Amino acid sequence: MAIGKPSLRIVTLLENNPYPADPRVRPHMEALAAAGYDVTVICPRGPSQIHRETINGVKIHRFHLPIPTNGTKPINYVIEFLYATVAMTLLTLWVWMYHGLDVLHYYNPPDTLFLAGILPKLAGKTIIYDLRDLAPELYQSKYERNSPTIQKLLLWLEKLTCHQADHIIVVNESYRQIIMERDGVPLQRVTVVRQGPDPDRIHPVQPSLELSGRAKTTFAYLGLMAKQDGIDHLLRALHQLDQHFDYHDWFCVLIGKADDQQGLQRLAVELDIGERIWFMGYQPVDHWVPILSAADICVEPAPANPLNEVSTMNKLMDYMAMGKPSVAYDLREHRFTAGEAALYARPNDEVDMARQFIRLINEPELRTRLGEIGRQRIMKQLAWGYQRERLLSVYAGLAKMRPV
Repeated sequence: MAIGKPSLRIVTLLENNPYPADPRVRPHMEALAAAGYDVTVICPRGPSQIHRETINGVKIHRFHLPIPTNGTKPINYVIEFLYATVAMTLLTLWVWMYHGLDVLHYYNPPDTLFLAGILPKLAGKTIIYDLRDLAPELYQSKYERNSPTIQKLLLWLEKLTCHQADHIIVVNESYRQIIMERDGVPLQRVTVVRQGPDPDRIHPVQPSLELSGRAKTTFAYLGLMAKQDGIDHLLRALHQLDQHFDYHDWFCVLIGKADDQQGLQRLAVELDIGERIWFMGYQPVDHWVPILSAADICVEPAPANPLNEVSTMNKLMDYMAMGKPSVAYDLREHRFTAGEAALYARPNDEVDMARQFIRLINEPELRTRLGEIGRQRIMKQLAWGYQRERLLSVYAGLAKMRPV
């Protein structure tokens, strides 16, 4: 079967999010389906989801993941990843047997999904590895430890996965440079496909009434809340508004799933700001867009650590697409993403982050200007439409190398 023809069968493995909730995988799969490919996604089953369905041309096979992940315990991730790898390998073989498979496209984490690609690779199928997180840096940043044994294991898994893949997709230039240097991947086998927002879905709308009248200044955070994401930094920076700058008329909404929400809530209470923090949990796009429309200032509090220094934070681009000013620590990829659409605090300096908050609070015209800069940067450079062509070009390039 010739790759690139509408009958091409792509099987995608996604472990760390249900589909279609994952903000990176959904636009990828829908773009491939719209281009005429036969696309199947294998992923965990989320609450209230059924095991099989088709959404916008993408066929979905879900499996039950019985192990609850606790972000504070590494062993829980080990158990989850092992279970999921076995389940996804068996489902891959089932889909291959009954529906066919030409390309296996898997997203990390974890870096154990190469096991599902062993038999397809031996059978001459094409393997695409989509690298979203650098596992060695993620482990070191999330758990603030540096076990040589674990680091060597994670590096070994990354190297095996990279060498199995026919092509690797990464989220930014920093990731591409890292895997080229430490895994020996040649330039021609790596493509950068950034996670640009879709301006047709993410744009300013009528502000949500849920935040109306809560405070003069409303802050917003969007995204997962794991250790490395810096929600504790955000809470302490907000506390500094009270203590250091004597500004109290604010409210903050946190949108997304938290690994340790109870711990974060306890911290907010200890800082005496608990009544002004709203943990909303996961919200679909059509709900959080009106909420961000009501916010005055958006925040990316990810601190400086081995992972965040080289990672692209999608929430920054979502803030920019919404036309919102943002504050972030001054990290390399933060600067590359937001450019002049954000104010930057000294890395890991919560008082300086609060100082940037105060500047935006006192200068409404600056908030407007930063929001306009961000929106234009998305529309002219970073929107998903520009990135979609890169993804489709990967498949077009592989088509030329695959025998008819």
